[in-house]
Amino acid sequence: MKKILAMITGLMLAVCAQAQTDLPFEMEAVASFDEPWAMAFLSDGRMLVTEKKGNLYVVNEAGQRFGVRGVPDVDYGGQGGLGDVAVHPDFEDNGYIYLSYAEAGLGGARGAAITRAVLTLSDGRGSLSDHLVIWRQYPKVVGRGHYGHRMVFDDEGYLYVSSGDRQKFTPAQDMQTNIGKVLRLHDDGSIPDDNPFVNYRDQDPRVDDEGVFGQIWSLGHRNPLGLAIDLDGQLWDMEMGPAGGDELNAVVRGENYGYPVVSNGDHYDGREIPDHDTRPDFREPAIWWTPVVSPGNLIFYKGDLFRDWKGNALIAGLSSRAIVRVAVDGQEAREVERYSMRERIRSVREGPDGALWVLEDERGGSGGRMLKLTPN
Repeated sequence: MKKILAMITGLMLAVCAQAQTDLPFEMEAVASFDEPWAMAFLSDGRMLVTEKKGNLYVVNEAGQRFGVRGVPDVDYGGQGGLGDVAVHPDFEDNGYIYLSYAEAGLGGARGAAITRAVLTLSDGRGSLSDHLVIWRQYPKVVGRGHYGHRMVFDDEGYLYVSSGDRQKFTPAQDMQTNIGKVLRLHDDGSIPDDNPFVNYRDQDPRVDDEGVFGQIWSLGHRNPLGLAIDLDGQLWDMEMGPAGGDELNAVVRGENYGYPVVSNGDHYDGREIPDHDTRPDFREPAIWWTPVVSPGNLIFYKGDLFRDWKGNALIAGLSSRAIVRVAVDGQEAREVERYSMRERIRSVREGPDGALWVLEDERGGSGGRMLKLTPN
């Protein structure tokens, strides 16, 4: 049944892509980077842009840039390297930014980490100081896949982190790891007292690592590469499924999203995974895709420049080479349109004036362009 649905959906998407000849925006190439991964805006309109190999840049709207010194060493390879960047809500007062990255451990094991640092900018120079590693994936495992490590602050200053399953499957259901989870932290990495599993030890005496399970906000996730909060304050994650079954989830406190027990995709070797509807005890996705979107990141559009898009989710598509627009209503969602970009899209962000800024994942082996999108 999954294969039949995939064929039907694929034909529908092919028709839509063929009909999508006129994009509702103009694209301006502003700059080019070597494996760019993420960007975030500073209050003065400049952007912070990460490259997987371990570089951080400050970039203005004209594409002029300079590097930032003091970036932590990263374990580059596969899906690993320098990842997301986030700016503290009180950056003007404290100067804090956050970087997620892959770090090496003992015996070839690896895991994601997040450092908080003070960013100092002056005269075309940038530096990071006062590093504090506020979070690490536990345990470190062998392999260079499915780090996740997206970050988003909510209006109350809590930091949410997506932690991929590291292609190890079962840890997503293991409460003594923070792998395959969405996590909620204070800005210094400490655990909020009202997290759902802070007192989990009282429920299961076998659990003895409070520092791990106390972080958990939700579990049963595969590789959440999109993490965003909508205009009503609802947290969402967009994650890569296995062979099919990419998911957009309304992330709810304490809920279990079922991976790897259930998925609307199957294993890459062809083995079937039971669908979500076979296990009503797990939370179903709001929407899922086969063929997959392959998300790079996720945002909710809040501006007025693209008037009809306000409140919609925008998904950067890698294998789909598109930007996918999704309408949400409460905790329900539906795809309304997708825009063919002809390149793998790693990241999309909204600028201060409502324009969209896009990072291509790659372009002919020469890195990826930064694009500015404005309405026609």
